[in-house]
Amino acid sequence: MKLENNRAGILKRMQSDYECFIPHNLKDLKINIDDDMNKLINRAYLLLGRLDGMAITLPDIDLFVSMYVQKEAVISSQIEGTQASLVDVLQKDRKNEKIKDTKEIVSYIKATNYAFKRLSDLPLCMRLIKETHEVLLSNIRGEEKMLGEFRKSQNWIGHAGSTLKNASFIPPAPSEMDICLNDLEKYMHEDSTISNLIKIALIHYQFETIHPFLNGNGRMGRLLIILFLKEQGLIEYPVLYLSYFFKKNRNKYYELLNNVRIKGDFEEWIKFFIEGICEISEDAIMSIQKIVELKKNDTEKIHSFSKGNISNLLSVYDYLLKHPFIEADDIKDLLDLSKPTVNKILDNLTELGILKLVDEEKKRYRQYVYKKYVDILSEGTIL
Repeated sequence: MKLENNRAGILKRMQSDYECFIPHNLKDLKINIDDDMNKLINRAYLLLGRLDGMAITLPDIDLFVSMYVQKEAVISSQIEGTQASLVDVLQKDRKNEKIKDTKEIVSYIKATNYAFKRLSDLPLCMRLIKETHEVLLSNIRGEEKMLGEFRKSQNWIGHAGSTLKNASFIPPAPSEMDICLNDLEKYMHEDSTISNLIKIALIHYQFETIHPFLNGNGRMGRLLIILFLKEQGLIEYPVLYLSYFFKKNRNKYYELLNNVRIKGDFEEWIKFFIEGICEISEDAIMSIQKIVELKKNDTEKIHSFSKGNISNLLSVYDYLLKHPFIEADDIKDLLDLSKPTVNKILDNLTELGILKLVDEEKKRYRQYVYKKYVDILSEGTIL
């Protein structure tokens, strides 16, 4: 790695005869904010405000948040190579071959929920980040790599089989890393004249550059974005995640991060990051609109249906919004009804176009899906 300038940091030669990158303290950085960046910032604030306002209109905000967190967990894990999809997470088939990958996604969901709850009694700090990392890596691959603890050894980034000699990027050595993390924690909370959107773009870059864990840095770095926005009051609910934007623009994401380190090009990275916030805000707003409209239309269908028990159908429909994949036993447990009555409800909801059989050839233990709903939630993920 060769630097074109020292705006972002310096290379330091270590005793083991390799060079690691030491980023400068962000508090000393001066950003050139031009008209294009200002326009992006203003647009992002407008969309964030609209998103928060629309989220309140949801018939069940907790449900939407739950599903959106699951969606984010899938995309963020897919970036790391996980093959499981949102459908794998929502389905109840325990014979699913991707169950290990599903566990990884479930751990991400637990980590998100843990961190959001912890923010109510602990500021965003390295302690919270380490606690969240421990939840994130519990019971999944990589758990042996010091979960919840910052690394004590040198790591590096490069192609499979690369070493310190030919790595594409080498983060700070552990002794330097501790200083960088301390500076980053102070920067998170110090007053500054720049927009919090610029600030979180810089914080995410700095965290990924420091690379403080042996595993899980990407997922933790993406989760850090939503936690900072929450703490700063820019969002109320965890429904804004940049993982889809980063995944869709993966090559550009890594290229711009590297350009900051090599060329000191912070401004292009910041613009890219805020463009992501705008795009993902619009996507989340659209998802909310689609879900509200879908629920309105399907509820009206049920109310005007003349062949079944409306009360039972509505009860099952509410259950479907939380559990889009359903089997006869689920309804039996929910409403304590006879098997013929349960089958009739499933037939009614299928006739209304709300439910669809997952496998039409299967004769026993049939599973149904609220497909239109899952399709909305799955946009941007690998099905």
